[in-house]
Amino acid sequence: MKGQQNKVTTIQKRKNKWEMNIGILLFVVILIYLVVTVFMYTTSKQVFVYEVRRGSIVKDNSYTGFIMREETVVAAQDSGYVSYFQNENAKIRAGSDVYAISKQKLEPTEDDVGDEPLLFLNEEQRQSILQRTQNFYENFDSNKFSTVYSFKNDVDSILQNASKQSQNAKLNEMIANNASSIPISKSTRDGIIVMTFDGYEDADEESLCQEIFERSGYESHHVTSQTSIKQGDPVYKLITTDDWKIYIQLSEEAALELSETTMVKTRINKESETIWADFSIVEKSGDYYGRLCYDNSMIRYAKERYVTVELILTDQSGLKIPKSSVVEKPFYMVSATYLETIGAYNQGVLLQKDGEAVFRSVDIFTASDDEHIYLDPSQFEGGDVLIKPGSTETCVLQETTPLPGAYCVNKGYAVFKPVQILCENDDYYIVQEGLSQSLSNYDHIVQNADVVEEDEVIFQ
Repeated sequence: MKGQQNKVTTIQKRKNKWEMNIGILLFVVILIYLVVTVFMYTTSKQVFVYEVRRGSIVKDNSYTGFIMREETVVAAQDSGYVSYFQNENAKIRAGSDVYAISKQKLEPTEDDVGDEPLLFLNEEQRQSILQRTQNFYENFDSNKFSTVYSFKNDVDSILQNASKQSQNAKLNEMIANNASSIPISKSTRDGIIVMTFDGYEDADEESLCQEIFERSGYESHHVTSQTSIKQGDPVYKLITTDDWKIYIQLSEEAALELSETTMVKTRINKESETIWADFSIVEKSGDYYGRLCYDNSMIRYAKERYVTVELILTDQSGLKIPKSSVVEKPFYMVSATYLETIGAYNQGVLLQKDGEAVFRSVDIFTASDDEHIYLDPSQFEGGDVLIKPGSTETCVLQETTPLPGAYCVNKGYAVFKPVQILCENDDYYIVQEGLSQSLSNYDHIVQNADVVEEDEVIFQ
């Protein structure tokens, strides 16, 4: 009995020892596998794939701009409280009522107002708002959100005009009922009326200096209806032309870079819309200034003296690819007149072999100017002679030209695709879309092209 117990105990120990050895063995195998996998991953070549997408690159420089325009300041003819018949930034004709000055404030009382609303829209104004609202609703595009602000400005303009018409009716009634005579001043010229003054109304190009752009002592004041003014104080000013200028400070390097620029696209106060301007450089006392000349949109900035101006020097769209994806490959560049087409799609060149012209179908890379084609040297032997179709003129394939391109991996291996670079920034190129044998939207390319060879199999 005792012998049987010893035997059972011995078997149990062997079994436990065997199970322990299996667990340790499996653990060691898994550990070795993980170590080898991590080592292979860290030491093997890493290929990253990038999906080509349409995009754009915008290069702009932002400046503080100082506005100059033709402004005529009109002084008050008397002292008292001013009442305006016009909205600020409104276009007025010569002979239009502009303001009246009274000894007392002309504020409407409850008896003047009665039960009638101060804002009354006539039928024409209501129809105008309804039409603009319907057009906005039917043509709204979420990708062009700036149209919301245009619609808002249109409606605000209609409501302001209606409000001013109602206020003017009440103002005329109060003036008529006033015991003393209140003269009404009229505009002597056409123009845009502004009630904001800053002392720079007479500024011209001769007065340009660095202190103007520092704005340390800049002040402006705004006059509103029922403000007390004195005789001779500025009561309003007229901007009498749509031509206006913005001046910006330039460094010597920026002035040199822009010295050949005559037209530039600009964006003012970070608005979505852009405006083209005539551009030139002004030098005064060793300082450089950029002069931007406009002939439209002035009314939007009629009250402004300083604005933020962005010079959009590059605004290019195309296929956007990383710079790290671009490599160069040597090609033979020959005149496009050597291209021979057989049938509808079979393109190639004529090779001179034993005194005869032999057609060879090859890959043709077309240049953007359509005057040259590029031939892959791997499809020829050095010194091959091409024959121009329909002519005895020949061309010897000798010197190569580097052509930029990217490795496309749509088919699972690296295929060189030439690209034409349009513009660049620090990280990306914009390349031409639609060229023969080049990249297309949604192609997959190697992002780190320096670690890949042409025709290498790529696992995505």
